[in-house]
Amino acid sequence: MSTVPLAAADRYFEDAMSRLSRLLDGQRDALDRAAALCTDAIAADGLVHLFGCGHSRMMCEEMTPRQGCYVGWHTIVELGLTFHNLIVGPNGLRQSLHLEKTLGYAEQILRNFAFGPKDVMIVISTSGIREVIIEMAEGAKQRGLAVIALLSTAHCQQAKPAHPSGKKLMDVADVVLDNGAPIGDSLLSIDGPLTPNPSPPKGRGASRTGPFSTVGGAMIMNMLRCEVAQRLMDRGIEPVFLPSHQFVGSRTVEEQLEYFYAQYAKRVAPLYERQG
Repeated sequence: MSTVPLAAADRYFEDAMSRLSRLLDGQRDALDRAAALCTDAIAADGLVHLFGCGHSRMMCEEMTPRQGCYVGWHTIVELGLTFHNLIVGPNGLRQSLHLEKTLGYAEQILRNFAFGPKDVMIVISTSGIREVIIEMAEGAKQRGLAVIALLSTAHCQQAKPAHPSGKKLMDVADVVLDNGAPIGDSLLSIDGPLTPNPSPPKGRGASRTGPFSTVGGAMIMNMLRCEVAQRLMDRGIEPVFLPSHQFVGSRTVEEQLEYFYAQYAKRVAPLYERQG
């Protein structure tokens, strides 16, 4: 067995695993309520919508479309708020962060959909304070949707509200799920030699790395996915699962894929029948 010292990797692993082991503690009731809302929505031929900015988009796509997903989950991924991998230049991070602060933007997104009476909205944001996040949650509630938040409770509680209303996502949501991330998200402080001039600006989080929100968030979302699938089965409703893409070429798998596509299209079609 290898005993090669990996100082930073070991520290991150130990901290992350410790947080994961405690992730369900204290929020079984919240997960139960979230699973009940999602199960009721999917059982009634409704949808559970997922929305997030920046890296929170990953949590949306963790649910669908990917291996193990099933019909009933629907991502609302706005490229202007998420496609900033170039960092600078066209579609850069500056523009994306600016759009997150733009009042009224969420309403323009929501107007594209005719939400159903049983639909649910999951809004994902580690900080839980950005303007578009608050307005997305409030806009969903105004349309009659129950709202589930996935955020960092530690960070959201101490963060200063950005929306003029003074509200945070945890103030708006019907159910709050905690991804377990610390204030600032990153777990590790990295020490090293003095930075030669010209030195970068110093500030909170300047020498920290190892974010946890993706790890914790993915765990929470998959626990929710599994719980909802089991509850649907318990009601005698078999979810329409996406088959493994790894076996594409098999006639059976191809037929299963086509069935999944058809059932997904059928489920989301009412969203576009009468836009707001």
